[in-house]
Amino acid sequence: MRGKFITFEGSEGSGKSTQAKMLLKYLLNQGVPAILIREPGSTKISEKIRKILLDPKNKSMCDEAEMLLYMASRAQLVREIIIPALKKGKFVISDRFLDATLCYQGYGGGLDIDLIKRLGRFVTAGIKPHLTFLLDIDAKKGLERAGKYKDRIEQKNLVYHKRVRRGYLHLSRLEPKRIKLVPVSENKMKTQEIIRKFTKELL
Repeated sequence: MRGKFITFEGSEGSGKSTQAKMLLKYLLNQGVPAILIREPGSTKISEKIRKILLDPKNKSMCDEAEMLLYMASRAQLVREIIIPALKKGKFVISDRFLDATLCYQGYGGGLDIDLIKRLGRFVTAGIKPHLTFLLDIDAKKGLERAGKYKDRIEQKNLVYHKRVRRGYLHLSRLEPKRIKLVPVSENKMKTQEIIRKFTKELL
């Protein structure tokens, strides 16, 4: 596949969605063919799954169902959008990917990490990001930045979100070449400059 796959990860309120949009605009301005997708979502089927996952009314959803729904959404996204785009030589920027399931449902929810990895390989057809930006922020501060109206995941307690952040930091230590730890700055452009520096190495 001729394209490049870049993912953005981070706890709630880290600003990854904003930074992903900024990187997309930068790449397009440089004449680089690129698309931006989000997880869960970005396909008709995946967006329907997203509504189920994030609906605060679905409080009774168990961790196992949550994890499998994220995987189902991802399977559709990989085959419908990611693989075709990479084959065409496009840069694919994704707001979350498999690392999110490892951290939220694995480290956060307590599900078996090895099981998530095995399912992940099947669901993603073995596709891994060439580069991942982990936007790191204190869990409490991030939740405060996330806004007043919180989805089902954001409504989980602070202890849960602290486990998620620790999971991300653990992954960044395991894969330092792929996962670039970017401390969140109040200056969005300062954060974006760090992201562009690493992205240029892929161009």
